[in-house]
Amino acid sequence: MSSLFNGGISVSIFGESHGRGIGVVLDNLPAGEPLDPEEIEKFMARRAAKKDGTSTLRLEKDLPEILSGFYEGRTTGTPLAAVIFNAEQHSADYNNISHIARPAHADYTGFLRYNGANDPRGGGHFSGRITAPLVFAGAVCAQILKRRGITTGAHIRSLHGITDEAFDPMNVTAGQLEAVKSRSFPVISDEAEEKMRAEILSAREQLNSVGGVIECAAVGMPAGVGSPMMDGLENVISRLVFAIPAVKGIEFGNGFGCANMFGSENNDEFALRDGKIVTLTNNHGGILGGISSGMPVIFRTAFKPTPSISRPQNSVDFKEMTEQELVIKGRHDPCVVPRAVPCVEAALNIALVSALSSEGKL
Repeated sequence: MSSLFNGGISVSIFGESHGRGIGVVLDNLPAGEPLDPEEIEKFMARRAAKKDGTSTLRLEKDLPEILSGFYEGRTTGTPLAAVIFNAEQHSADYNNISHIARPAHADYTGFLRYNGANDPRGGGHFSGRITAPLVFAGAVCAQILKRRGITTGAHIRSLHGITDEAFDPMNVTAGQLEAVKSRSFPVISDEAEEKMRAEILSAREQLNSVGGVIECAAVGMPAGVGSPMMDGLENVISRLVFAIPAVKGIEFGNGFGCANMFGSENNDEFALRDGKIVTLTNNHGGILGGISSGMPVIFRTAFKPTPSISRPQNSVDFKEMTEQELVIKGRHDPCVVPRAVPCVEAALNIALVSALSSEGKL
């Protein structure tokens, strides 16, 4: 099943963008975990569309309704299921393109994969709308991690060439990760926020879109979690991050930068500090051989520009096999990156809870 993540915990996501609703089922969560619904809603509100011109005009409330696995404020240990009902569909916006391939979308490949039976409205199950239940799952996992001293957070590292301050890979703190979550626009620098907002609004005015890079980190992750090769911590994180539509790349620590370094520059030397083994630098991003080293876990994720732009584009009607000029209607984000920040954070939360659970360390 393509929408099922199965590790120490399992996460199954269902629904379509313009269907009755979307949702998620989490299985094998520890029993008796207190969950604060208000904290879950605050986490999800960070993904919701804003009224400031930087996102879609589809303003869904995204209030999850928990159906099972939760009783008297705690997880029961049985499957935790939640549904988010859709309320703001404009399906008529897609009548003219139900079988015309939108460039950089999954319309054509989805048609091939499901023999034309898939729901094309708003992208169906390929839509960014499906990240809402992913974020719910990540919000649940965030509370489980926090009780174990693990904090995660993310920000926009760059947007169409405009850069924010970077997390310090050695010294990023839980306080800094929490601070960026409280901002209406998820960056560290006020100057970066002003420039990025202007760039997004400019792209909207030009009937265009822009992409960017999100930097994400975790502190408090114990050393020794993960496995080599197929079940490495990087593998698990990457699998979940790539569940987010528009993700096109990921790098851990120095990432592609290490390809231009000498080993003497890239190697993180070990040392003892206060009786604890640490590295003097963190080019490895907190993971060695697929296993956490105890240093901050840090990675960056590249997002492509929103594919739905209102400029005329060349395409093909894949049922009639004719070339067409396509003009996309509807309400689309000129940049998905600000709303994707909690999605990346959610993916990391799920990955860390799953890795800890699979090794009996929750």
